[in-house]
Amino acid sequence: MTAARVLALLELLQAAPGLTGPELAARLEVDERTVRRYAVRLSDLGVPVQAERGRYGGYRLLPGYKLPPLMLTDDEATAVVLGLLAGRRTGLAVGEAATESALAKIQRVLPGPLRERVDAVSQTLDHTGRAAPRTPAPRAAPLLALAGAARHLVTVRLAYRSWRGDASTRELDPYGIVFHSGRWYVAGFDHASGEVRTFRVDRVVDVTRTGRAFSVPEGFDPVAHVVGSLAAVPYRHEVRVVLETTLEEAAARIPATTATLSETPGGVLLATRAERLDGMAQMLAGLGVPFTVLTPDGLRDEVRSLAARLLAFAGRDRVG
Repeated sequence: MTAARVLALLELLQAAPGLTGPELAARLEVDERTVRRYAVRLSDLGVPVQAERGRYGGYRLLPGYKLPPLMLTDDEATAVVLGLLAGRRTGLAVGEAATESALAKIQRVLPGPLRERVDAVSQTLDHTGRAAPRTPAPRAAPLLALAGAARHLVTVRLAYRSWRGDASTRELDPYGIVFHSGRWYVAGFDHASGEVRTFRVDRVVDVTRTGRAFSVPEGFDPVAHVVGSLAAVPYRHEVRVVLETTLEEAAARIPATTATLSETPGGVLLATRAERLDGMAQMLAGLGVPFTVLTPDGLRDEVRSLAARLLAFAGRDRVG
């Protein structure tokens, strides 16, 4: 017995009450005995189905019965709860308390046995990956408004607050919404600067449609733009290193979000920015391939210092 067929029977009973067993069997492409089983299944779920006997008898819902707004199978309910839990951990959720309130509402309407099993999953579930950085989640209203404007290609007016807390109003052609590293971004043409810019959605205070249409440049990739713009955020040091490996191997070891890779004579040119050179030295050593530091000179000093520490560790006598 499939849940889809049972729900299809429910839809038929809502749309055309009084259909006979043979009529329902024909529409569902099953036999009459199966229709009766489906009707019993609905009754078990709390949906009162009446079966009128006789030649002209049919099936209908109990008069006055109001269907609940949402009905989920065990698998569907579990999928929704796990999706909310994953969203809370990765930062994909919206609103400060939306995930918790949604979980509470779903758990309240679940049948007792299923609620207990789903609670067991949520309480015992653990993750091997790191949780998303703690950052304010965007409110649903601005996110939905931006997504709708991007879909319908309509310019919007943003009320925006920068990381310093400075308020501004700007017009934006939203090309696309991107979720990256625990944060939501909108990429689009900023009319004030005349450039394609990236904005944090959690810093958007309000969104208003202007009614003006726009077109997205051919071939524009919102994900590539967001990742590229974040990689270009100024840090203290600009790093350029040649790795003696192939571009394919380098790309497999170095995430595109951390550095730009390009083929160059002698290997692969790694270009990135870093706040701390000691961490960059450790990352390069961990790649396991020969490399040559082009800039900055301070990175060479950090590599030498790391090598000296490792040699000192290797020369230690075993204790005990």
